[in-house]
Amino acid sequence: MNNTLSDKVNSLETSATLAMAAKARELKSQGKDIIGLSLGEPDFNTPQFIKDAAKQAIDENYHAYTPVDGYADLKKSIQQKFKRDNNLDYQPSQIVVSTGAKQSLYNVANAILNPGDEVVLPCPYWVSYRDIVQLTGAKAIEVSTSLETDFKMTAEQLEQAISPNTKMLWYSSPCNPSGSVYSEKELRALAEVLKKHPQIVVVSDEIYEHINFSEEKFSMAEIDFMKERTVTVNGVSKAYSMTGWRIGYIGAPEYIAKACTKLQGQVTSGANCIAQRAVIAALDAPISEIKFMIDKFKERRKLVLDLVEDIKGFTSNVPEGAFYVFPNVSDFFGKTIGKHEINNASDFSLFLLEVANVATVTGEAFGNPNCIRISYAASEVDIKEAFKRIKLALT
Repeated sequence: MNNTLSDKVNSLETSATLAMAAKARELKSQGKDIIGLSLGEPDFNTPQFIKDAAKQAIDENYHAYTPVDGYADLKKSIQQKFKRDNNLDYQPSQIVVSTGAKQSLYNVANAILNPGDEVVLPCPYWVSYRDIVQLTGAKAIEVSTSLETDFKMTAEQLEQAISPNTKMLWYSSPCNPSGSVYSEKELRALAEVLKKHPQIVVVSDEIYEHINFSEEKFSMAEIDFMKERTVTVNGVSKAYSMTGWRIGYIGAPEYIAKACTKLQGQVTSGANCIAQRAVIAALDAPISEIKFMIDKFKERRKLVLDLVEDIKGFTSNVPEGAFYVFPNVSDFFGKTIGKHEINNASDFSLFLLEVANVATVTGEAFGNPNCIRISYAASEVDIKEAFKRIKLALT
């Protein structure tokens, strides 16, 4: 039978993080003792008060189709959260609830972008950004950053990347994979460039908002002249340890929110009813309810940075948020370790999986070919053992 798949799907890459997780699971099924440091998934259980809210929703017979853009009372909770945590005023008509922040991002891209449009992506970026852009027919304009700039794009770089076809700037802060956090000063500098280019919409992915170890906490939409040009994306997967509950949301200019609702209505309709009820409890609770997880991530960050520093050839920034380190491993390129020839980050990541039995993700998937991403959303026991294996494999 002839291949009847679309060119769009045939040209699409498989998510590198999910592919590595699948490879690790395959090796585990073969009896290998694999330590997974590849997935961005907290190892904590969802807090009990959130689970209790879900149980109550079941008992109260929440089972029917939900409004496409989310329950009204959940949107009210999101509205209050934006005001409390971000000093942002969004009306319910500007908020759309989706099946995870990934769907929120997909909705926004498809609501705004046309073939031939350009999207500025500071590198490194989350693995799905480039492919979502590709699916719309738009073109990703990748802007390289480095350890020296803490993996953050400068205003000068943004200016140079903009063309008459530029339609969107898309970034995350705290950043997956680098953990970098844009300061208010840095975001205001980017905004001054954008002021000269009113056709550009900003997508600010803030899913790691609460896993932030710095004193910096600022949203692009807080800048007066950027509010009507910015889509703020968030969700509960990371800080609330609710990855499988699949709830994300946006705060956006009303015309964009309506477009996302229109699109979602033809794709998935409203998000899961029980999960939405649980998220109301999550967002209405004080941040202190989840602080124990954030504190633990900060402890693990120190542990991982100490372990990274102990491996000759690894060089890392100090991530100010999220739960990843993104060390430069290019010192190993062009070398042969045992039977393994290391020419790039993908080779190195595969070497660690096959020899050290540790799953990481190549930086090439994030737009940076010199680094690998290591997640410390794992137990301290696993982290210590993983780095012990890595160090042994490299000696």
